[in-house]
Parts: sequence; C-alpha cells; structure tokens
Amino acid sequence: MAAAAPTQRSNAKVAFMAAGFALAMLGLGFASAPLYRLFCQVTGFGGTTMRATESDAALAERLAASAGAGTISVRFDASQDRGLPWRFRPAQSTQQVAIGQRQMAFYTARNNSDRAITGRATYNVEPEQAAPWFNKIQCFCFTEQTLQPGEEVRMPVLYYIDPKAKDDPLMADVEQVTLSYTFHQAKDAP
Repeated sequence: MAAAAPTQRSNAKVAFMAAGFALAMLGLGFASAPLYRLFCQVTGFGGTTMRATESDAALAERLAASAGAGTISVRFDASQDRGLPWRFRPAQSTQQVAIGQRQMAFYTARNNSDRAITGRATYNVEPEQAAPWFNKIQCFCFTEQTLQPGEEVRMPVLYYIDPKAKDDPLMADVEQVTLSYTFHQAKDAP
C-alpha cells in the first residue's frame, strides 16, 4: 500500500504536466496567426505589403524625383471567399506608375445578400520580392468593411513603390507587380 502512494503522485504529476503542455500548445495555436501576420507585415514576407505614412510617401517622392527611378506596371486582382455573397472587383486592371509617386487605385464591392455583412480583406503582392517595396498609405484592408443589403461601394487604396526598389538586385527583372485582395466574412460578424 505504501508503494502505491508515490506511484499515484507520479501519475498525477505526469498528468498535470501533460495537461499544462496541451494548454500551452493550444495557446500557441491561437497566437500563431497574429504573430505570423505581424512578422509578415514587418518584413514583407509572403508578399505582405508594407504600411506607410504620408511623410514616408513624401520622402519617397523626393528620392524618386532626384534619382529618376523609372516606372513599373501594377496589376490589380480581387476575389472573395466562396461563402461571402459579395461581388468584389478592381475598378482598373492595371496602372503604369512612376516609382516613388503616390498612386490611387479603386476596388468596388457589392453586397448581393438581403442582410448587412461585415468583411475583411487580406492582401499580398507578387512577386514576393516586391512586397517590401510596396507601401500602402491608406487602404480599405486596414479595417473591416460593413455593407448593407444591396449596397455597392468604391474603396480606395493609396500606395507607392519605394524608389529603393531599383537598388534591389532581386527587383532587376520585375516589370509588373500584382496587388491581390481576398475578402472574407469577418469571424465575429453574424
């Protein structure tokens, strides 16, 4: 009987450690998506564009003007989750842009359902090596968008390509950059 008590304590200790490990793994599972998104936003990894301010854009314009940075084609792409009853499209298919100059592009979204729906856009840039140089100043993708039944809206994106892109050897052969968005229904929305 005396030998059973240490075995029970040992089993309880192992069970407690296993439960703690399972809870830690569950917590890491929930934290992994926000941490990965933050990593991608900071580094441009996975085609995630950079977020810029108006003063960043003004500096880029001055650098581009003094360096003669050239132009690049930007293609716009749009899609929505299969279960989201929206029509989401770019207003233009491409723009030829001066590197370093602020540009504005528009997307349109229409809620084809009979109820208000909140959506959130995810985005990326291809080719991947262009992502660190693609800067968005204002974008509908920074916040959730709620569309009323039948409502259609034009959503702007204010962006620029950093003139330092021309100094990046990985960008030497890049003639076109694709900005792609996918709308998803917000998880906490009804």
